[in-house]
Amino acid sequence: MKTLVLGASLNEERYSNKAIKMLVNFEHEVVAHGLKKGTVAGVDINTEKVPYVDIDTITLYLNTGRQIDFYDYILSLKPRRVIFNPGTENKELYEVLTQNNINYEEACTLVLLTTKQF
Repeated sequence: MKTLVLGASLNEERYSNKAIKMLVNFEHEVVAHGLKKGTVAGVDINTEKVPYVDIDTITLYLNTGRQIDFYDYILSLKPRRVIFNPGTENKELYEVLTQNNINYEEACTLVLLTTKQF
């Protein structure tokens, strides 16, 4: 089960950074996309839209305005689900996902992992 952290940050105080570390700690396969290249917990952060295969989950850490540039990319990856972390809620993207038979949920990745609901 491969997870893409979209909006990954090298800043250790950012929730996307914490999510990468926790996903790795829980032994999930993780890939990441962010504004700056770097590595978090052994996961390389890519700045280009890599055409990953077998993405199960995309966990979003982009605000609504920044998400628009990623609609086509998200659809191209054909994930099973997209998790909208707090602050990333986007009704327009919900509709796009629904039209493409992709599940979504408003949730916190850190909470889902901690409570074994991921």
